Amino acid sequence: MSDAQAPHVPVLAAEAVAALAVAPGGLYLDGTFGAGGYTRLILAAGGRVLALDRDPSAVRNGAALVEASGGRLTLAQSRFSLMENAAREKGLGPFDGIVLDVGVSSMQLDEPERGFSFRYDGPLDMRMEKSGRSAADFVNELEEGALADLIYQFGEERASRRIARAIVTERAKAPILTTAALAQIVARANPGRPNEIHPATRTFQALRIAVNEELDELARALEAAERLLRPGGRLAVVTFHSLEDRIVKQFFAARAGRGRAPSRLLPGEIAPPPPTFRLLAPQPVAPGAAECARNPRARSAKLRWAERNDAPARQPEEG
Repeated sequence: MSDAQAPHVPVLAAEAVAALAVAPGGLYLDGTFGAGGYTRLILAAGGRVLALDRDPSAVRNGAALVEASGGRLTLAQSRFSLMENAAREKGLGPFDGIVLDVGVSSMQLDEPERGFSFRYDGPLDMRMEKSGRSAADFVNELEEGALADLIYQFGEERASRRIARAIVTERAKAPILTTAALAQIVARANPGRPNEIHPATRTFQALRIAVNEELDELARALEAAERLLRPGGRLAVVTFHSLEDRIVKQFFAARAGRGRAPSRLLPGEIAPPPPTFRLLAPQPVAPGAAECARNPRARSAKLRWAERNDAPARQPEEG
């Protein structure tokens, strides 16, 4: 397999790219380049791409695809929340479509030294950009209450207080520095049942989200995409757990005017801003049985998308 070939296909790739309705010569933004799965499909359909990834390894590994693209691919290291800055620096935009595949990539999960997964023992890191506070810093420095809140809010883990108490007890003996050490502590504090996910899964998810500020990043990226899309452009987002999906669902519902009060306003009531997106049904789209069998990570994936209209993008205070 050459460097210019995709080592894996991302979840719901064909469905996400179909939602973009890629046109030859159109300009698209892939905010989560990873191994280049979405970008390759867009290029194959004749599109031009600005691809972003906050992980410097992904950008470095994509150099061969840039060279093979014949000038149709520009690749830059950037958080997708900063896509406006990246587009401005490259002199690109507005865009005909933007695609986001939210969360950790399979490549990162498969690299023990990155510390994203307890399947392999490695340093308790989880930093997508390889800079800033690591998961070990959170685990060893947060007060017990704050750690329990983090695990509950970002991992939706009901045993968060018991887990946080066990972590604090163990770190008093020695710092918790590896994925295996943390997974063992969580498993002892909250033993799993047969046929259920590993008991440390939600705790690791919570730490990864906190380390990389993933939910705030997603909310800012959706607003940035609204500003970068041309009228008729489409935004497609693939999520992997309920916290991400809720943010995307609520954003699209608000921007499409769903749940809005009747059009007749009360005296003195300020009219709501006009819808900026049109929802395209049916959605969300979930992967089929064959894809889930091929890739167990796909089971929780959901795709939502919408089409931009010509209304001005909303200001942050407009919601």
